[in-house]
Amino acid sequence: MDTNEKNLNQAEVEESGIDIVAIIRQLWDGRKTVLICLGIFMALGLIAALTMKRAYTVQTVMVPQLNSRQNNSLGSLAALMGIDLGVQASTADLSPLVYPEIVNSVPYRLELMHTPLHYTKVDHPISMFDYVMGGYDKPSIFSYVLRYTIGLPGLIINAIRGPQPEIEYNVESSGEGGEPVQRPIVVSVAEQKMLDVFGRVVALDVNKKEGFITLIVNGSEPIQTAELAMKAQNLLQEELTRHRVEKSESELKYVQERFEEIKKENDYYQEQLAAINDRSQGFTGTRDRIERDRIQAKYNVSNAIFNELAKQLEQAKMQVKKDTPVYAVIQPVTIPMKPSNSRAKKLIVWTFFGGIVGCGIVIGKGYMPKLKAMFKKEEA
Repeated sequence: MDTNEKNLNQAEVEESGIDIVAIIRQLWDGRKTVLICLGIFMALGLIAALTMKRAYTVQTVMVPQLNSRQNNSLGSLAALMGIDLGVQASTADLSPLVYPEIVNSVPYRLELMHTPLHYTKVDHPISMFDYVMGGYDKPSIFSYVLRYTIGLPGLIINAIRGPQPEIEYNVESSGEGGEPVQRPIVVSVAEQKMLDVFGRVVALDVNKKEGFITLIVNGSEPIQTAELAMKAQNLLQEELTRHRVEKSESELKYVQERFEEIKKENDYYQEQLAAINDRSQGFTGTRDRIERDRIQAKYNVSNAIFNELAKQLEQAKMQVKKDTPVYAVIQPVTIPMKPSNSRAKKLIVWTFFGGIVGCGIVIGKGYMPKLKAMFKKEEA
């Protein structure tokens, strides 16, 4: 009975598939292999940590203070009663879900890419594009090793393809009457390389529940990162403001142009009327009286339109002011004192990975005979 019970227990252990005690014993027997892997990966982690480029992160938190729609509601109710409060409908609010798309857009990234910043290696402000393409930003030794080991297939493929040709797009920037014509954005090959990695430089997190946005900027130097964050913050505010007041500014432009036309016409009739009055002093002929009445009528009409457009112009200016959002900066941009990446953390990660690799090798060696026996059994 005892022998049968032992065989049953052994069969149950084998069927369970995992024997913790056997695995621990196997790791202890192969501890030399585990220690060798730990030593190799610890050395690689130390090299990677010492040659690692320092990175800095700046975060700024903003709360868009959008105008309330209470005035518009009151204006709608008053309009139903036939009362004009001079309140125009506000433009539609831009959805917060669109904010990250603005940050990821090509014009936004190109503007940041070509913004002059202060670097310690350069004695004058220089843009990120010129800093990287000018050879000031040299990659680390470990980056070279990864490039010519793991990234070697990509280098071979790029060498076979050859250099990518630049796109030439030469068209007139102005149309008939000297008005500017919209044209597509031309991005060079070097700029495209920067755009591909720019997603790791600037990011935006929108908290829809709390109603604030967090702008995250990564850089290679403290002052450079803070200046880039300031530019990114100001540019984002400008873009959001432009999208919100676009309609009201278009209406203001139309009213302003029409106001200038009526003003010139009104001044012309006023001068004509003054000339007739000066010419007809002392005596008034029938022809002069008819001409004066005709010009007076035109002046009265243009003056009425002029006064009405003056009111509309002031209302349009007020509407632009109302639609212009205000952004309360909860957490301003500050120069980071400490880098965001840690050499100790990188060393720990490499050491942990080395331990996993060593344990995997030892356990794999223990299971190889079982796997071979299983395959032979299936073949038989």
